[in-house]
Amino acid sequence: MDILYSVLDTLLPFDWAEYAFMKNALLAVWLITPLFGLVGTVVVSNRMSFFSDALGHCALTGIAVGVMMGIDNYMISMLGFALLFALLISAVLETGTSSSDTVIGVFSSTGMALGIVLLSAFGGFSKYSSYLVGDILTVQPEEILLLFLLLLAVILLWIFFYNPLLLTGLNEDLAAGKNIRVRFVSRLFSVVVAVIVTVSIKWVGILIINSLLVLPAATARNVARSSRSYLFFSVLFSMVAGISGLILSYYLGTSAGGTIVLISALLFFLSWIGGKWAGRARR
Repeated sequence: MDILYSVLDTLLPFDWAEYAFMKNALLAVWLITPLFGLVGTVVVSNRMSFFSDALGHCALTGIAVGVMMGIDNYMISMLGFALLFALLISAVLETGTSSSDTVIGVFSSTGMALGIVLLSAFGGFSKYSSYLVGDILTVQPEEILLLFLLLLAVILLWIFFYNPLLLTGLNEDLAAGKNIRVRFVSRLFSVVVAVIVTVSIKWVGILIINSLLVLPAATARNVARSSRSYLFFSVLFSMVAGISGLILSYYLGTSAGGTIVLISALLFFLSWIGGKWAGRARR
């Protein structure tokens, strides 16, 4: 890390870059935002924004399970419960007995309520309320390494499974006709979203993590003209919002996560307005 710090000191001669916690936060943003940008493209294209939101809500129950079992590292209990939660949602959705938004809404509200009840009963909810908003400034060097390994894994996954993921979300019958294992692909993506949400929830926050997944990809759809440009713009908008939001939050004294979301929303509205004007100009 000392080498990275010295490189950042050379490249970024600004007052905010003098602090180790800001350097750690910047490195984390450089790793988290491409993750959100990549995964968000499939979340938006496959209309799974409620699904990722539900996984964020279940994090409280994962923390409560960790408290009840005496697990010091709550990421372990959160990850285990999130994976179980994701697979349960996928299994219920496959039965086709209820609409997807209904099923996900039921699981989302249940996960949030159960977490609040268990934490208030066993651990004191206020002690863990920081997970609601998160704090990227608390990220540690060993956690940055974890984010780097996760980003590498997702990049490899996207190289081999991006097209099957998109096709499965758009038309399962067509995907099956092309010999794609629809159930496997769907559950694989559910697991990927569960892992990313769980790993980053501590620094991003339960209340806004879904926004950081959805907004960059939604913005990219307003300007992209191909699948490749869709991926590129989603990652670009996510990184621009993440880096500028982190720096701006330092000078404004605001929450980094909330500031990043607001910049992401601003980019979305600007791209939407730009698309409207471009459409009128072509008429």
